[in-house]
Amino acid sequence: MPGYNYGDDQNEVYTPYRRVLVTGATGLLGRAVYKEFKNNDWDALGSGYNRARPCFLKCNLLDEDAVRGVIQGFKPHVIVHCAAERRPDVVERHTEAAINLNVHACASLAKEAGGIFLIYISTDYVFDGRNPPYGENDAPNPLNLYGKSKLEGEREILRHCPGAAVLRVPILFGEVEKVEESAVTVLWDRVQEGAESCTIDHCQQRFPTYTNDVARVCRNMAERALPDPSLRGIFHYSAKEQMTKYEMACAIADAFNLPSSHLIPMTEQPAGAGAQRPQNAQLECSRLELLGLSVEPTPFKTAIRDSLWPFQHDKRWRQTVFH
Repeated sequence: MPGYNYGDDQNEVYTPYRRVLVTGATGLLGRAVYKEFKNNDWDALGSGYNRARPCFLKCNLLDEDAVRGVIQGFKPHVIVHCAAERRPDVVERHTEAAINLNVHACASLAKEAGGIFLIYISTDYVFDGRNPPYGENDAPNPLNLYGKSKLEGEREILRHCPGAAVLRVPILFGEVEKVEESAVTVLWDRVQEGAESCTIDHCQQRFPTYTNDVARVCRNMAERALPDPSLRGIFHYSAKEQMTKYEMACAIADAFNLPSSHLIPMTEQPAGAGAQRPQNAQLECSRLELLGLSVEPTPFKTAIRDSLWPFQHDKRWRQTVFH
């Protein structure tokens, strides 16, 4: 029967036909979320805009009629809103466009969501980083426009869709199409420079988190919320390994058996270094854990090898490892 999946054994179990809409499905996290749902008996529709490809729907989230048409046409049971301008320095330079996407698009989506369970991906940058770790009930105090825009996005989501969930996550990395997609994987180029010394931030404490783990958390939340609409409000998820960017770069070098002696820790922030970042915005994640919805974070070295594996064929990497 259409709409149901049946098992192959004698104890056949059917799974209700569940639909999820993933915005920003062409991006780093969105791809992982789309794949996670798609591979686990969900009918997934991914939307994108500038990078929309044949397998994804092109939808301008700033066009309220377009958003309404997608939701009314697809009728999702769950929406995971990953689309955002996530680069703090870009938000500082192109503020109006970033606010439109990070705030106004949230309001439009939440208004149209109605009774649909909506997961909004937010950030640890809503906190100032002066008194970690931060729980869901701690007062936000963002230091930069990116954090402020994501906080306003949270408020728009919860104002127009009280049954929604906000999921705050820290710096992300995963299977990238190009290393510049993540502030973690972009360190790959510096690691490979080898003979040329380079300085890397060794001040700000971060908790690099694998997109595949975040995607699993999103699916856990969605599958719990369908029978239990009390799942709502703000949640935190983060990996547990605390690292500066310098320590990440050294770990990447170690994971691929590359030298790291050319990497120089920078212990003071230079003037004019772009948008201000929190010193340590560690997230306290017990709410998800107590609900049994969290996942054990993938170890950094394992996840970074999986993320950068397609780039192993770089000539410098082969020469270093195999010769």
